[in-house]
Amino acid sequence: MSQTSGYRERNSTADRALNVLQMFTEERPEVSAIDVAESLGVARSTAYRYLQTLVQSDFLMETGRGGFRLGLHVVELARIARKGFGLTEICVPVMRELAEQFHQTVLLTKLMGNAVVCLEREEAREQYVRLSYERGSVLDINAGASALVLLSNLGESQVRSILGSTELHQFTPSTMTDPDDIITRLRQIHQDGYAVSAGEVDSNAMGIAAPITRSNGDVIAAISVVLLRTLVEDSKVEDIVQGVVSTAGQLSAQVALLEL
Repeated sequence: MSQTSGYRERNSTADRALNVLQMFTEERPEVSAIDVAESLGVARSTAYRYLQTLVQSDFLMETGRGGFRLGLHVVELARIARKGFGLTEICVPVMRELAEQFHQTVLLTKLMGNAVVCLEREEAREQYVRLSYERGSVLDINAGASALVLLSNLGESQVRSILGSTELHQFTPSTMTDPDDIITRLRQIHQDGYAVSAGEVDSNAMGIAAPITRSNGDVIAAISVVLLRTLVEDSKVEDIVQGVVSTAGQLSAQVALLEL
């Protein structure tokens, strides 16, 4: 075998290993050799060989039921990735204070390419309601306060490019899917300095988000509070808005000092 063909073979093996890892989702936390064989279009013995290689590197673990789940090396890489953004160490203590103040879920989100990713989540010890937003979750780009705040600092052409590159889901009658409507909304959010979304992702949920910025004004992340509208009085919503905006300003000042 020539050096070039060997290189291609190694790359092919790496590609297959990555394809295996990408099979795991929140709805599919475990896969089998049969699943992998069908997905990759290879023999079951070949699929099992890929799986065992990933097990030996701690990227996967055997469940004992003939299945495989993500291993400790993936958990460690996720921890390093979150820390590598330089935001979590600054934000988490402040997020925890905000969660305790209002007894609600607080999220730290970031625009990564064409997706909004939840980097961190904090909840109060006496949480009113626990909402399911996991670290690493990918949120829809066109719905929810966090996504809209992150888009609001971008130019119109960039926003249209992002919106055009992904399917815009309509979760409720309040969800916006028309790019022109979204851009009009973004202009108002940019002017206000925060976003409030009500019933756009879930008919009962509300999100309140504000941007975390560098000293030059670039938005690097968003901090948001997610709550159930039926459990929060209208008069309290304004208090939460002020709390989120104040917290975002505090974090922006720390980010500017550290030049993240």
